[in-house]
Amino acid sequence: MGHAPDYRRLPEDVNWDGSINARWITGAFYRMGRHEWLTSLGWQQMRRDGIERIIDLRNHGEVKRREHDPVVDQGVLEGMEILRLPLETSGSERFAAVAVPYMNHTSMYRLVCEEFGSQLRAVFEALAETERGTVVHCSAGRDRSGLVATLLLDLAGRRGEILEQDELAVRGINEWHRVSPRKHPYESHQGEAELRRAIAERAAELEIFLDWLGSARGFLATCGLSETQLQRLQFLASRPRP
Repeated sequence: MGHAPDYRRLPEDVNWDGSINARWITGAFYRMGRHEWLTSLGWQQMRRDGIERIIDLRNHGEVKRREHDPVVDQGVLEGMEILRLPLETSGSERFAAVAVPYMNHTSMYRLVCEEFGSQLRAVFEALAETERGTVVHCSAGRDRSGLVATLLLDLAGRRGEILEQDELAVRGINEWHRVSPRKHPYESHQGEAELRRAIAERAAELEIFLDWLGSARGFLATCGLSETQLQRLQFLASRPRP
């Protein structure tokens, strides 16, 4: 089965067929919602745009095909590396007490950094191995992807674009909730007034997080990334848009 035909992409979105909440972050890096939304054509378009690697941040139990996902020709996946690097692990009482029912807000970014530094290190080590292009995704392309995007933008010296990226991600998945053939168990489409309040709250928490962070480079160094890896990440994140 296909997708609702009236999903409205934002002007900043990339147009990979079937993709939801997909856009360029910076340099060699992109973000989107779950890859199962892509059609065979979408995978081909992604490859033509230089994408060679997908980093899936979801927990293992989230990785599955759903009823309305398109059937994909497996041949289009040949040569595309899909890395499953969950951003969270079970056992953190601090995280479990806050992430109810899941990580769904910028107010949790600091907690994820404090609790799951080793997972973030694995993600950024993989990002540093990019040759042409890498897409990072979670379920909605909003929160876990958003934390990675925030750190990448800071590495690229583009901190001023972080709030805009978050707003685009919130608006993108909200549009999908408007037309999705599958009712989300916890979220629903929000009207403009409610959406603006949510975006403003997220922006305020992002500012608090960035004050705590100091710099992405310094934080990732404390996570264990080497100087060579950090230099490579900054180079990749600062490349011109393809």
